[in-house]
Amino acid sequence: MTTETYRDAWGIPHLRARDADALARAQGRVTALDRAWQIEVERHRFQGTSASFLGADALAWDVFARRARLEDTARRCFIALERQDPETAAWVRAYVDGVNEGLADGARRAPEFARTGLDPAPWQPWAPLGIWLGTHILFAGFPAKLWREQVIRHLGSEAVALFATDGPGTAGSNGWLISGDRTVTGHALLAGDPHRFIEDPGVYQQIRLSCPEFDVIGLAVPGVPGIAHFGHTGTAAWSITNAMADYQDVYRERLRRTGAGVEALGPDGHWHRARRHTEKVEIAGEDPIEIELIETERGPVIAGGPEGLESGVAVDRTPVLAPQAADSCTSAPPDAVDRTPASASQAAVGRIPVHGPQGSPALGDESRTGGAGGKGDDAEGGAEAGPTALTLRYPPRVTEDLGFSTLLPLLRARRVEDIDAAFDSWAEPVNVVQAADTEGGLLHRVAGRVPQRAQSNRLRMVPAWRPGHAWHGSHDTPYAGLADGIAVMANQRGPAAPLGIEFAPPHRADRIHALLQERRTWSAADLPAIHTDTFLASAAPLLDHLAALDDLTPGAARLRDRLLSWNRRMDADSTEAAAYAAVRTALVRRLAAHPAFAALAEPPAYPEVLLPWLALAPRIGYALEHLLRAEELYGIDRAAEVRAAVEEAAAAPPAGTWADTHRLAAWKALPGGPYEEPGLAGDHDCVLCTSAVPGLTDRAARGPAARYVWDLARRENSRWVVPFGADGVPGAPHHRDQLPLWLGGELAPVVTDWTLLTLEHTEETDD
Repeated sequence: MTTETYRDAWGIPHLRARDADALARAQGRVTALDRAWQIEVERHRFQGTSASFLGADALAWDVFARRARLEDTARRCFIALERQDPETAAWVRAYVDGVNEGLADGARRAPEFARTGLDPAPWQPWAPLGIWLGTHILFAGFPAKLWREQVIRHLGSEAVALFATDGPGTAGSNGWLISGDRTVTGHALLAGDPHRFIEDPGVYQQIRLSCPEFDVIGLAVPGVPGIAHFGHTGTAAWSITNAMADYQDVYRERLRRTGAGVEALGPDGHWHRARRHTEKVEIAGEDPIEIELIETERGPVIAGGPEGLESGVAVDRTPVLAPQAADSCTSAPPDAVDRTPASASQAAVGRIPVHGPQGSPALGDESRTGGAGGKGDDAEGGAEAGPTALTLRYPPRVTEDLGFSTLLPLLRARRVEDIDAAFDSWAEPVNVVQAADTEGGLLHRVAGRVPQRAQSNRLRMVPAWRPGHAWHGSHDTPYAGLADGIAVMANQRGPAAPLGIEFAPPHRADRIHALLQERRTWSAADLPAIHTDTFLASAAPLLDHLAALDDLTPGAARLRDRLLSWNRRMDADSTEAAAYAAVRTALVRRLAAHPAFAALAEPPAYPEVLLPWLALAPRIGYALEHLLRAEELYGIDRAAEVRAAVEEAAAAPPAGTWADTHRLAAWKALPGGPYEEPGLAGDHDCVLCTSAVPGLTDRAARGPAARYVWDLARRENSRWVVPFGADGVPGAPHHRDQLPLWLGGELAPVVTDWTLLTLEHTEETDD
């Protein structure tokens, strides 16, 4: 039978093959042709080898990824998949075969290979699992536990809720489901937009996968087969948002060296042998370095070592002549991953998050467990003497399951019940799923694996040598219904509330719900207007403080009056939005410099890749409404600080509109020459969530990585768009052709008629 590759007017691939395996092979091949550089970078990231061609800037991520054992975890998960679900394992292998077939041609199209001297290399069958894991290892925001530890230590446990609010260090999304009772066709609509770091090429790949068994359009993750997050099978459709669940733990370990290797103190009071070996990390243009990898019964050591926390931070830059032999207890050679490191300010416009997810934690007695030497110290926090290290415990390292058994059943889904059953196998990241079908079926549930353990594990770091912090199975995932024919999820507290600590503020969800209530019935064509709403509800506390001020200088008084009459929309052409952002920035910087928060300005000696989560200015910026509304703020005269901020902004007002400074800062693994990215509307708490970093920069590194509307009445009425285009090759016709649509809030039509497509490639295969 013939395997066919078609393209629509936007260069989006539509693939047709004889069966699911042949289709997976075609998907791998076309991905390698369109995204060779992107997927090879991602492969090197999960292997921890990207510094070998990207240079020292990638080293911090490589070290973290290797210490977290990402490749070894992916390999173990694939071996388990072959044993437990051989059909899916064979399907993944077929995808990898297709990647390997297309890589050489794809690399010839991508100029980055020549610039770096990188040669594409054959993929191992677990590479898609490694890419998935490397992409999502930070989604649960475990470094936020390091931040909470600092807050509790220096300000007390009550301050955790004060600083709790969503930040750009984790991915979020908007998503809404409208039942047929509320649509003009009588069939359901699904719409939304995932918020991630905007990358060039994009993190989502528009694609169609068709064989006699199924015909699905959706948004794939380059390097991973199938369509995991957003898809439409013709009779059923699904979408996801980040549930903001907490499913990773950080343990404080006490380690010691012995003649035989390294031991860790366990909760039984005894020392236990840890697995240990060394690895060599190559760095382009520099000598390689050697790092030590240690894994205890809790998980891999990601910070520190037997000599203490600082021992694992400054990587030994001594040249390595030959790799050191592993200890006798070492398992198979581990793994590695890479992501570009960043300082707090670089993180604002780079791929390393500024900090993790937040919300309003419910603090129980266990939350009053202190860190060493500060408020809340007790036996839990561990002011005990002795060097410590940090280990990361994350589900796939424990269960050897990344949830890939969900992917084929999703493609085969015909009804909501099929989608529901498929997501029973989902592992991570933990998501809220919304789905609908042409028979009127609706679904709103949480999917993923959240371990059962003590509340203190979820809140902060816990001592490995104390009993009571083990995992005991997994939580059941909650379900929810619709209210008046509508379900809205925007990372706020919802069905996943029992599974998390911190969630997004309710502003985006409340605004979407309010907009949907403005009319009784909706069509697919109506919904893009919701995607691009710019109302900023979180501006209210600062504006309330401004309204209470008097005795301002004339210029500051005029600025105050302008802002009080402002419509609170972060429109691209708004000078008032720019002025509001200037006042906000000045206030955040003043609060961050206040002596009351001085202890939070100097984080512990954690690895560089984790430090952005502890950056004080962004933490204050995203928690600003809480800080301004609190009854008391550690003796800070907030009226005086707001007054000083508005006077500062009035003395040097922004020269133009919000879009003049609120510009897209897309991440590239290999930046080229300077180029002007477009100005944007929106802000962090707008439905149009283009995240500036208050106190650091107005530039937006995170925003809608795609937008979609799935119509269950007629799939061809569905719409989608990505920030750039279908082709990852700079200068190609479809590299950035969707950017004008994305900027203007428009969506491209989904084409389902094969006669309207252009045949690009055919290949005869044996039946």
